[in-house]
Order: sequence, then C-alpha cells, then structure tokens
Amino acid sequence: MALALDDKKAVVEEVAAIAAEAHSAVAAEYRGLTVTEMTELRRMARDSGVYLRVVKNTLARRAFEGTEFACMNDDLKGPLVLAFSLEDPGSSARLVRDFAKEHDKLSARLVAVGGQLYDAS
Repeated sequence: MALALDDKKAVVEEVAAIAAEAHSAVAAEYRGLTVTEMTELRRMARDSGVYLRVVKNTLARRAFEGTEFACMNDDLKGPLVLAFSLEDPGSSARLVRDFAKEHDKLSARLVAVGGQLYDAS
C-alpha cells in the first residue's frame, strides 16, 4: 500500500530524528525472511536497544541528509532493513551478525560509524 505524502514526511522525520542520535547504523538485506523471523528480529532489536525499521530507500536518503549516515545514500539498493545503535555503538552490528548465524536470508550490506561507510558484504 502506497504511503500518502504526510505519512512519508512523518517517516522521514522519525528516521532523521533517530539517525541524529544514533552511534552507528547497519543496512541489511532481509529478502526471504518470513514474517515470524522478522518479528523475532524486531523483538531482539528492542531487547538490545536497537531501532529497527524497514524504510523505502528514497525516504531513507532524505532522512539521512545532514546526518553522519549520509555516506550510505549512494549504496541504498534493494530491500533493506535499517538498524540503528542507540546505546552501544556495536549493538546493531552484533544484532545483525547474531541473527544471521541462524537465518542465512539476512545479510549485512552496509555499516556506518562516525560518518565512515564500511562495506559489510
């Protein structure tokens, strides 16, 4: 279902606010995960202080403007879930790594820390 313009603006504002506070971010491809697996990933993210969101890449690019995660903009391609570390800088990377050990459909693509982009694939 397509989002209305006001809904898109709200998503951009929400992700931009999180990105402004986050220590690091991971973009991971989730193609092939079931709804149950995504629910489990979201639960694990809440438990570890990670903000997890599936956002259209165009909206993510807009949200990242003016943040240290703007370095990710050129490489946001395909179905990605964004994980932001809000407490511990390594928590989002650990979450994706640990979940991917048991669910091979999840794979980290990009990692950004302090304005530096690292290719995780």
